[in-house]
Amino acid sequence: MAKFELKLPKMGESVAEATITNWLKSVGEKIEADEAVLEIATDKVDSEVPSEVSGTLTEILFQVNDVVKVGQTIAIIETEGGSAAPSPVANAVAAPVAEVAKTVDPETSGAQAAVTPADFKSSDKFFSPLVKNIATAEGISVAELENINGSGKEGRVTKEDILKFVESRKSKVESQVTTKPVAAQVTPSVQAAPVSVNGGDEIIEMDRMRKLISGYMVASVQTSAHVQSFIEVDVTNIVKWREKVKVAFEKREGEKLTFTPIMMEAVAKALKDFPGMNISVDGDYIIKRKNINLGMAAALPNGNLIVPVIKNADQLNLVGMAKAVNDLGNRAKTGKLKPDDTQGGTYTVTNVGTFGSVFGTPIINQPQVGILALGAIRKVPAVIETPEGDFIGIRQKMFLSHSYDHRVVDGALGGSFVKRVADYLEAFDPNRDY
Repeated sequence: MAKFELKLPKMGESVAEATITNWLKSVGEKIEADEAVLEIATDKVDSEVPSEVSGTLTEILFQVNDVVKVGQTIAIIETEGGSAAPSPVANAVAAPVAEVAKTVDPETSGAQAAVTPADFKSSDKFFSPLVKNIATAEGISVAELENINGSGKEGRVTKEDILKFVESRKSKVESQVTTKPVAAQVTPSVQAAPVSVNGGDEIIEMDRMRKLISGYMVASVQTSAHVQSFIEVDVTNIVKWREKVKVAFEKREGEKLTFTPIMMEAVAKALKDFPGMNISVDGDYIIKRKNINLGMAAALPNGNLIVPVIKNADQLNLVGMAKAVNDLGNRAKTGKLKPDDTQGGTYTVTNVGTFGSVFGTPIINQPQVGILALGAIRKVPAVIETPEGDFIGIRQKMFLSHSYDHRVVDGALGGSFVKRVADYLEAFDPNRDY
């Protein structure tokens, strides 16, 4: 008999911890290699943790709703025979605390190196080991930690929450040093209007993902100055081309050809032309993204929303784009997305036309600065210009709705970008190969 330590595997570059949502196996149960043992949830994705060996589950070290760091042992599995060697997945586990320490500003760390570690036992709130380590390194008191509005499950403070607090505190200190004192301004707190409930109403608590989405949306509106630009596009050539090749495309490539990859291809090209849209904002700094990673908003069967990411989208041809779109879309519907599938997006596209909407005003996916909504394609009467004169014809048209962050993107850039996307779509060659 040998004991194997099942650890929380690495789930992506920016994922340092996860919450246990359900144990699929009980102590004493037999487990096969690659069989799911428990379900976990990160800030965006729910997923399963499989066993790397066959054996019997002898010990569970964490309970449901516990927050576990990447690399921590979460269960003990007793195997037959000799020692159980961990798979490459276990060997790939990172040390998140060390990585977080690298992100801490050296000046801030040095100034607070002598701070006495906080006594977290004095707090009734739960803080993950990762959050405690950052708080200790940054000299954040328990009182300060308790006042941070957590975006995690049940209001728990996440790594992102505490790092934002560190950055905010540093900015306030710099502001006090570089600016003159001004008269205090009282900002009235905004409270939700009270909701009356009668005997016939049903009260349903939001699920975990809906709470997260709610928090993300409110935070985005409060962070970015949203501005919209709209443009109508003639996609008649695209509609005719797709109708002509879709059967042969699926037969040859084994993939369905929808309009989405064609649109994503045009967006990726436009982002190369206008790199000012492929940026993020961090306080007073602009981060120019090297890679073009397109987020693709997808509706889940339960009505919630998730945004898987197509990495290096500008390097894909139409076939590669179709495969990526279909793969992410199918795995989103079946709950098979991995945490890393939703990380690293630099710009987002959402297809509101799927539900019949002509156009929309989407909310920016932070910390990005733009999001494009694809409206429904409709047959409409249109003026067609020819050398012989103008006449009325039936064309296939759609609206592109571009929301962008007016803090860093002005109307010239925001409007020019969406116009370039439209130009690429209208210039689509109906005789092209795929």
